[in-house]
Amino acid sequence: MARENQSVVTEFVFQGLSSQPRTQTVLFIVFLVFYLFTLVGNIMIMTVIRADCQLQSPMYFFLANLAFLDICYVSSNIPQMLVNLLTKKRTISFSGCAAQMYFSLAFGMTECVLLGVMAYDRYMAICHPLLYTTVMNRKVCIHMVVASWTSSLLSSMVINVLTLRLPFCGPDILNHYFCEVPAVLALACADTALMELVIFIFSILIVFIPFLLIITSYAHILSAILKIQSVHVQSKAFSTCGSHLTVVTIFYGTAICMYLNPKSRPPQDRDKVVAVFYTIVAPMLNPLIYSLRNKDVKRALRRAMNRPKSLFI
Repeated sequence: MARENQSVVTEFVFQGLSSQPRTQTVLFIVFLVFYLFTLVGNIMIMTVIRADCQLQSPMYFFLANLAFLDICYVSSNIPQMLVNLLTKKRTISFSGCAAQMYFSLAFGMTECVLLGVMAYDRYMAICHPLLYTTVMNRKVCIHMVVASWTSSLLSSMVINVLTLRLPFCGPDILNHYFCEVPAVLALACADTALMELVIFIFSILIVFIPFLLIITSYAHILSAILKIQSVHVQSKAFSTCGSHLTVVTIFYGTAICMYLNPKSRPPQDRDKVVAVFYTIVAPMLNPLIYSLRNKDVKRALRRAMNRPKSLFI
């Protein structure tokens, strides 16, 4: 009730990535291809892991969850963007924007935590192989995934509730291609200093702490790998960890720029380009990176192509 009394904005207008018709057509085709590739690639990863008995380790359990998460993540923003690229009226209702903001932030936070969990899994597998099957048992892995989702969904809820309690009395032009917290926050007609502090605190908890866990885990992993005498074992260890590090670099390198530096100024074109990398490019590249750099996944894909019916049983 308080929001309705204070706010005169009932919908937002997306400025999008471009206002040129020809550019919009090109962007529509490009992002439609990206979206379809993301869906097909991640569904393929999940299906192969489910069907192949040799991919039932904790690492592939987390990878299957990451694939499912990436499908959810891109589906929270790309369909709306594709519609906006084809229509002249690029609007979204206040409630629709709130829903998109909640789910896109929740999925992004979950990915941050899950990437940290995957780094810890690799640390246990390489640095403590004798304890690995005991510590990283099925029950523990499920609890880690549930904790990743629960903490992120609750954190996103807190941020969104506080953001939407601010008054929005105009303008209503959102300089973005989807409803993201920093962009929406820039339209609030009230002091947002406290909200920026809240975003910064949650960014530390959900983004930076998992990132530190990743850095610490891989520092220990690198030290352990360099002590291994077998070149073959070293190569296999670098291969499994290299895929994860590539994903982390793409996702975290751009997400940290956006959320560890909250600001109430209107988003610039640079911010939209940065957002494309962690909301669209990273989820699209994940299946490609994990399938090309991971020998076990490549072998599983070859086995799956030889017996395609087993994927759907």
